[in-house]
Amino acid sequence: MSRAKLKSLGFDLPLLPTTSVGSLTKPDDLLAARARHARNEITQAELERLEEQATEFWIRQQEEIGLDVLVDGEMYRGDMVAYFAGLMGGFTLGGLVRSYGNRYYHKPIIGGEVKWPGPMTVGWWKKAQAMTRRPVKGMLTGPYTVMDWSFNDYYPDRRAAARALAREIRKEVEALVEAGCKIIQIDEPALSVRAEELQVAIEAMHVVTEGLPAYFLTHVCYGAFEFIYPAMLALPVDNWDLEMSNSGLDLVELFKAHPFTKDLSFGIVDVHTHVLEDIDVVKERVARALSVMPADQVWLDPDCGLKTRTVPETIDKLRLVVEAAQAARFALGAKT
Repeated sequence: MSRAKLKSLGFDLPLLPTTSVGSLTKPDDLLAARARHARNEITQAELERLEEQATEFWIRQQEEIGLDVLVDGEMYRGDMVAYFAGLMGGFTLGGLVRSYGNRYYHKPIIGGEVKWPGPMTVGWWKKAQAMTRRPVKGMLTGPYTVMDWSFNDYYPDRRAAARALAREIRKEVEALVEAGCKIIQIDEPALSVRAEELQVAIEAMHVVTEGLPAYFLTHVCYGAFEFIYPAMLALPVDNWDLEMSNSGLDLVELFKAHPFTKDLSFGIVDVHTHVLEDIDVVKERVARALSVMPADQVWLDPDCGLKTRTVPETIDKLRLVVEAAQAARFALGAKT
């Protein structure tokens, strides 16, 4: 589908490109440092030095494993919404609410006009990209999810809040593109929460991506997609990243009834278990993906949530993705 677009942007990726969703495991010393920073026991500069070290560690690991498109691992942020709300104008951070399991975040409150403060992720993307010759994805949270995971005490309704956020998040995307980032992932995990608001999310994403020279991905996870598929394919992105393995590949049946028309980053490793799957199980998941989609539309990655695993578990699960991709390329007669 979008391989021609990728080539026009200067990327020559192999068939079945491999990547990771975004957040990777924070090393123990960094977790300890973040806790110390929260207690004002170390400076921001000391914390950032450790965040840079952890970023370089994961860039090197991804290179060694053989991933094609890398992520910075998000060593510099915690929650995917509170991080941006803590930087943007118009927000205050409220009390702790549960995200899932035993994970909590400070729920943002929109109390004024939301404002882009200047680059929020560009510096980190530049640092990560300078560490490797392989492409590194830009990583942002989308306007619909930021709106949905916040209290709105300022805008007249949810659509107005989402559109205001979209206008400001677009400025971050423009800054990434200007810096040289041409593969940008804009996460929208709240997309299926309210099926009746799908058009709100689509409108907001148009504001974010329209007319910009980049290959856009969106990651959504653990949702009731049967209620918004295939209408969700109208979201203006090139590639969807979907967790597939944790749910037993149940979405494959949807794709049989209504073909998936965008590129798809297909989660072939379940990361919400300590169990390391047998390689034959993972290869079978790739085969299932290719049974419903052309190979040139498929990317391969783990499900979302690698940050919940240990460092060795994360490395092992990423290795499985690359091994399965190489085997599938060989079977298809493509370069590995």
